[in-house]
Amino acid sequence: MAEAPLLDVNGVTLRYKTPGSVVTATERVSFSVNRSDRFVLLGPSGCGKSTLLKAVGGYLKPSEGAITILGRKVTEPGPDRMMVFQEFDQLLPWKTVLENVMFPLMDARKLSRKEAEDKARHYIEKVHLTRALHSYPHTLSGGMKQRVAIARGMAMEPDILLMDEPFAALDALTRRTCQDELLQLWEETRFTVMFVTHSIGEAIKIGNRILLLSPHPGRVKAEVVDVDAASPTDGSAGRLEKEIHDMLFADEAGEAH
Repeated sequence: MAEAPLLDVNGVTLRYKTPGSVVTATERVSFSVNRSDRFVLLGPSGCGKSTLLKAVGGYLKPSEGAITILGRKVTEPGPDRMMVFQEFDQLLPWKTVLENVMFPLMDARKLSRKEAEDKARHYIEKVHLTRALHSYPHTLSGGMKQRVAIARGMAMEPDILLMDEPFAALDALTRRTCQDELLQLWEETRFTVMFVTHSIGEAIKIGNRILLLSPHPGRVKAEVVDVDAASPTDGSAGRLEKEIHDMLFADEAGEAH
C-alpha cells in the first residue's frame, strides 16, 4: 500500500486585497508532496508561487480549497513547517550564529538549553559553519547567512522545509555552491523540501518533481516528474530545460504567431 502524501493542496484559490481591487494570486491549484520529495514550484514572476508557499506555511488562508499536512488542515504557522526566505535580514542581528539557530528551539520550550545547543551545533556543522558559531550576522556573507537560516529551519526537524527563492539574491558562484550544499544535506538527511524559483535551471538542479504554474493568476500547467534522470553530461538536462521552457511559454508563443 502506497504511503499517503505528506502535504495535500486541494483546489486552492488565493486572493488578497489591494487599494480598490481584489487580486487573484492562484486559481484552483492542486498537488501533493511526498516524504523526502524535493518539490519545486516553478513559474514566472507574479504567478503566485511565493503566495502559495506562504499559504502552506499557514501565513495566508485560502479563499477556496484546503491545505493539509498528514491529514491535518493548515490554519496557522507551526513547527512542522519552517520557512527560509530570500532576504538576508531574516536572522536576529544581536544574536550569534549559534544563538540564531538555538532561538526557535528554545522558543518551542521542548528542549533544555543544553539539548537545544547540541542540536543547533549539529545542524550548523551540517551546513559547514562551525567556525562561525560565535559570529554575528553582520560579519557573514550572503551565502553564509542563508546557510544559517537553513540550519535554523533544519534544527526544528520540521515535516517540510519551505524555501522561497533562498538563493536568488546571491551571485552566480555562491548560488551554485549553496545549491550543491543543499543537495548534499538532502542526501544525508532526506528531509522534505518545497522550493520556489523562477529559474528553470535551478528547478532542474534542486527538484525531483517540478510543478509548472501559469502566469497570473497561477494555475497548474503541468508537472514534471523523474527530474533526477536528467543529466548535464549527456545533454538530457539541457533537453529537459528546453521542454520546460516550451511548456511554460507555450501560450505566449502561440499568441506571437
